[in-house]
Amino acid sequence: MHTTLHSPHQRLGHTTPAMSSHTRVALVTGSNKGIGLAIVRELCRQFSGDVVLTARDVVRGQAAVKQLEAEGLSPRFHQLDINDLQSIRVLRDFLCKEYGGLDVLVNNAAITPRTLRAANPTPFHTQAEMMMKTNFVGTRDVCTELLPLIRPKGRVVNVSSTEGVRALNECSPELQQKFKSETITEEELVGLMNKFVEDTKNGVHRKEGWSDSTYGVTKIGVSVLSRIYARKLSEQRAGDKILLNACCPGWVRTDMGGPKAPKSPEEGAETPVYLALLPSDAEGPHGQFVSDKKVVEWGVLPESFPWVNA
Repeated sequence: MHTTLHSPHQRLGHTTPAMSSHTRVALVTGSNKGIGLAIVRELCRQFSGDVVLTARDVVRGQAAVKQLEAEGLSPRFHQLDINDLQSIRVLRDFLCKEYGGLDVLVNNAAITPRTLRAANPTPFHTQAEMMMKTNFVGTRDVCTELLPLIRPKGRVVNVSSTEGVRALNECSPELQQKFKSETITEEELVGLMNKFVEDTKNGVHRKEGWSDSTYGVTKIGVSVLSRIYARKLSEQRAGDKILLNACCPGWVRTDMGGPKAPKSPEEGAETPVYLALLPSDAEGPHGQFVSDKKVVEWGVLPESFPWVNA
């Protein structure tokens, strides 16, 4: 398997179809279980419009819809594999045809070390490549295809992780400076993510200043990508008042070395839902990293995070 992070092929200011008369719609990636399902549940309860649940596996996705229907909720379902560009584009075309755009996008789909270990013992460099392909490349591809559809006053939430902040603090000062830069470009970020994968293949990632957390490094990428996209939206669609943020759902995983303080999916959904439902007149947050519904300075572990004092 070879991960190629291709260059952007759409501008965020891309013109979308006429949208004024369409029903509002929110979409959550990777939402047939866990935090994603909990986010869909809360959006069904609180969002004024349709909510689309997506999953790579159609059977599991439809089963999740039935589960929510049994609770009196009415999500829609659409298949989505964020590792498959064609799948993303089919979803994009569905949204254009059915709704003429998109109001809320929550990028939740990701894989973790636990996911890989459940399948088989995966070599470190293969973990790095697989996680980068889904967590960073897949999320970026979804943004490339769907951000042009976001309507004025839309909300975009990229579910990242404080594990990314932790991994950033384990990187060399040189890498930290690059990832904290206010002027880092998308191309530069892609180059760094590619370099991490190559360095793991060559067995030199520690020598080159990287953290040992493959998951954490991919989430550095998601958080920085969010900052870059927020900056572009501010430049290209300044009057649309679109708010885009990265967040940590606060699901502390015991398999990553932290204390045993796991949150329930419902608790994990609180911050993503809060950001997805920011009122139409809100001026922010925008381009921020948010944990426990509070803005945290990028690169600084929030005080509420258990690992800070672990």
